[in-house]
Amino acid sequence: MLEEFKKFALKGNVVDLAVGVIIGAAFGSIVSSLVGDIIMPVIGAITGGLDFSNYYTGLSKAVTASNLADAKKQGAVLAWGSFLTITLNFIIVASVLFVVIRLINKLKRHDEEKPAETPKPTKDQELLTEIRDLLKSR
Repeated sequence: MLEEFKKFALKGNVVDLAVGVIIGAAFGSIVSSLVGDIIMPVIGAITGGLDFSNYYTGLSKAVTASNLADAKKQGAVLAWGSFLTITLNFIIVASVLFVVIRLINKLKRHDEEKPAETPKPTKDQELLTEIRDLLKSR
C-alpha cells in the first residue's frame, strides 16, 4: 500500500498540480496586492475617494444606521455596495490575469521553434505526381 501511494504521489501530474497550486496561491497574493494597493487607490483618487462598500438598502424600518456594519446589527439589509465593490475587484483581477496570461502565451510562442520546412519532393515523387495529374486530365 505504501508503494502504491508513492507511485501516486510522485506521478508527474500530481507533482505538477501541487506546484501549480502553490504558485497560484502566491500569484493570487501578488494580484490581490496589485489590485488593493495600486489599482484601487488610483480609482479612489480619480473618483474622489468614492467607496461603495458602505452602500446598502435596509429591508425593514428598524434599519436607520449610517454604515453597513451597524445596519446589519439592526436588521436585514441588501449590501449592494459591497457586492458592487467585490464585482469590480473581480473584474480588475480577471483583467490583470488575462493580460499576464496573454503575455506568457506570447513569450511561449516566441520561444517555440519554427516548424521545419517540408522537404522538396524527390525526382521519383515529382514524376509520379506528373503521371497522376496526366491520368486525371484524361
